[in-house]
Amino acid sequence: MTFDLFFFAIAVPAVLFAAVSKAGFGSGAAFAGAAILAVALPPGFALGMMLPLLMLVDVASLGAYRGQWHKPSALWLIAGAVPGIALGAWLYVVVEPDVFRLFLGLMCILFVAYQYAQKQGWLKAGHSAFSRAWGAIAGVVAGFTSFVSHAGGPPVAVFLLNQGMGKTTFQATTVIVFWAINLLKAVPYAFIGIFTADSLLASLMLAPVALIGAWIGVRAHHWMPEKLFFGLTYVLLTLTGLRLIWDGIS
Repeated sequence: MTFDLFFFAIAVPAVLFAAVSKAGFGSGAAFAGAAILAVALPPGFALGMMLPLLMLVDVASLGAYRGQWHKPSALWLIAGAVPGIALGAWLYVVVEPDVFRLFLGLMCILFVAYQYAQKQGWLKAGHSAFSRAWGAIAGVVAGFTSFVSHAGGPPVAVFLLNQGMGKTTFQATTVIVFWAINLLKAVPYAFIGIFTADSLLASLMLAPVALIGAWIGVRAHHWMPEKLFFGLTYVLLTLTGLRLIWDGIS
């Protein structure tokens, strides 16, 4: 791998965007970092390079939200992610993940449309109560999609936002959930060979960018009004869904 000006022109904004999204806005669009990289770099390299950086952002932002997560949601999402990660590791080299990207993208778009219809008064349904079963299902989907494309944010966001929780509880829960999921992913990544000397060197060089993005994300989370925060989250979910649909059909 050649680490030239073109590489850094692509990698620096991709990593910065992923870190800001992950540390401040619920990870909904954090996967776009790997997607942007995969446009110009081998997808496996992009995945291997991004995971240590995402783990670094997890550690950097965890303290800011310590103890503020919704523990039952976090527990069942993480529990569900375990078989999801195992499935992703098993199917990674033999099954085309585009069908899962397409399904997940449609789910994001439909969820945002549902929320918009509620805000407009077209639907009168309220928020759903916490459900262990749906938490585990969302965890399975998040574990699988996170493993194959770092795109675990949307199913977690859909599950958490539909409970009507506040922005800090939502953000804190995503931080602890993906801290655990990324730790669980690292072991099969190493065994499958996704990590390489070049990808780890790239991660090391881009670590300061990830830390700056985490710092920006945490501070943006605290000064941004809740209404604006969730509006931005729905925009990120829409963009994430559209990107996943595009990846799935192309």
